[in-house]
Amino acid sequence: MESKKELLSYLNNISIFILGIVLLLFPLAVTTLTTDAFTFPKQIVIGICVLVVLLLFAVKTISEKKVIFRITPLDLPVILFIIAVLASSIFAVNRLDSFISFVPFLLSSFIYFVIVNTAKDRSSINFLNASFITGATVIAVVGIASFFKIYPLPFTFTHSQTFTSLGSQLEQAIYLIIASSFVISLSWPLIKRLTSGQTSAFEKTRIQIFDGGFLLATVIIVAGAAVAVFSLFKLQNPVILPFQTGFQTAFAEISQDTGRIAQGFLFGSGFGTYGTDFARFKPVSFNQYKDLWSLSFIRSSSFVLEILATTGILGLSAFTFLLYKLFKEKTYFKPLLLIVAAAFILPFSFITQTLFFILLGLYAAREGLSEKNQHKYFDVEPHFVTLRRGILSLSSVSEGRRDEKFLPFIFAAVVIILAGIIGFFSGKYIISDLTFQKSLVAASANNGSQTYTLQGQAVNMFPYRDAYYRIFSQTNLALATSLTSQLPKGSSPSAQVQQTVLTLTQQSINAARQATTISPQTAANRSNLSSVYRALIGFGQNADKFAITSQQQAIDLDPNNPNEYINLGGIYYQLGLWDNAQTQFQIAINLKPDLANSYYNLGHVLEQKEDLKNALVQYQTVKNLVTSDKTNLNTINKEIEALQQKIDSGVAPSTQTGTQTQLPAQNPPVQIPSPPATSSAK
Repeated sequence: MESKKELLSYLNNISIFILGIVLLLFPLAVTTLTTDAFTFPKQIVIGICVLVVLLLFAVKTISEKKVIFRITPLDLPVILFIIAVLASSIFAVNRLDSFISFVPFLLSSFIYFVIVNTAKDRSSINFLNASFITGATVIAVVGIASFFKIYPLPFTFTHSQTFTSLGSQLEQAIYLIIASSFVISLSWPLIKRLTSGQTSAFEKTRIQIFDGGFLLATVIIVAGAAVAVFSLFKLQNPVILPFQTGFQTAFAEISQDTGRIAQGFLFGSGFGTYGTDFARFKPVSFNQYKDLWSLSFIRSSSFVLEILATTGILGLSAFTFLLYKLFKEKTYFKPLLLIVAAAFILPFSFITQTLFFILLGLYAAREGLSEKNQHKYFDVEPHFVTLRRGILSLSSVSEGRRDEKFLPFIFAAVVIILAGIIGFFSGKYIISDLTFQKSLVAASANNGSQTYTLQGQAVNMFPYRDAYYRIFSQTNLALATSLTSQLPKGSSPSAQVQQTVLTLTQQSINAARQATTISPQTAANRSNLSSVYRALIGFGQNADKFAITSQQQAIDLDPNNPNEYINLGGIYYQLGLWDNAQTQFQIAINLKPDLANSYYNLGHVLEQKEDLKNALVQYQTVKNLVTSDKTNLNTINKEIEALQQKIDSGVAPSTQTGTQTQLPAQNPPVQIPSPPATSSAK
């Protein structure tokens, strides 16, 4: 019996220790070994922590021969929110993208249950609180030091005045402001006790020592938050989607998603896929934002608006219910109040979402220690009952019912299977990401062969990320182009070179097509496929038609982006279809009247149509728009001078069909696959 108690105590202590280490390391995790140096390492830390603690919990249930859960008033709202997010992923059009985003969310939300079911005594909670505060203190110290150009870390990429391991000064400010509130909330009762005059000398000494650490941490964290806020507005202006656009895209998604009105209203576009909502539903007026119009936003103006757009009415209702249950507790934990308020006015990254669940877990664990809350925060044990009574029943642990023989093993098996599935695919995802990052390093070193090999390995390891295929398609195309460009002028390629070029071009098309299959409503994938076909005009059969079709599909998915119309106009220009090109460039001008590139391209089309005077008008407009850009200003001045000479001399411009391609033309052209059809879209 004693050995059993020691084992259970040992397992619980290990779980608490792991949780504490994770709360400390979570804000600090950063590495350049992954494609995302800031968020992805934190997802790995949280994922490993949750899976390991869950497995330890399974071992504990087998050893104890019973399954015991801590029940809190917040359990059901959190579970309903998870279910709503899962449902949105199931009904998402870009389903794989949504599931890839859902798994980190699931693991971050599980941190709440892990904390609640592990930290059941004051010493455990104090340890977790101290770990959280220590992590916040460290990032505050690093942030303050970096601001004053003192770089404590030896890595070159950290030597920046605005460096933070959280990725941006906005994330740093949110994290440290909430951490400041957290540490003040903990130290304030101690200060009140110390100044009340009702404590002994020994207690005063102990409180002073204990509170002294909190006070020092408070000063550092508050100072770090102040530095982050100052840097946020003076050194690194935050790029946040305007609220007007956030509202419009959210309500358009749940009401105007052609072909899936009901799904869009109830489930949204799919958790983690806001980027597609933004592209499809952003208004024309967004192009008026001088510094924002060309950006693609993957997060909405606020977390609440993003929840509405990506998880629909059900997701927003579940989140609202969670907030309702939280406020119904009437024990207002200031850090939670701050992060809830932030959810309505700021976008939440994975880091902030995880911080929310961490605070929720620490709050629920603390409330569970209060005697007045024992009727709401208590342990229960499930038992098998007859079918008539519903298979399972929950009873208080204090009732002392007999141990179940099979339930602990069934529960442990479920946990192991769930952890195994998530761990298996997450492991493949991590390895593929590390491999793909190596390929990017090789590409920066102009090592084409190694880039190709590593990207192929990454795609095969985890064939569910559209970005992998999109980049891999361009790598294949670049290698094929490089091979043909190395041939001496006038010479014919060998049979081996021809076969290699053919293989690379086929792989380029297949990879680009696969990206559109994985994420059919991502405009970037359609535009990328169009660029591949465009490079094969004259080389591949019907490449011109396929390039036009793919670019039109991209326009359907991003209808108010002038660059998409410029791309389509460029294809028509390359084919010598001047009227069609002119139409597309004019649409781009209508969408954004101050975009110089549209007028520049329209001027070239008019020049080819021998409408030289109107072409000159377009070039003059370009000149007026690029007055602050010396390089482009010099370029357009030269073109204006050349065109003026043509007008004065009456010499017509030479006709340029623009049919030159990156790859040599084939006769007959190589047969290539057509672009995949699009799903319903606005």
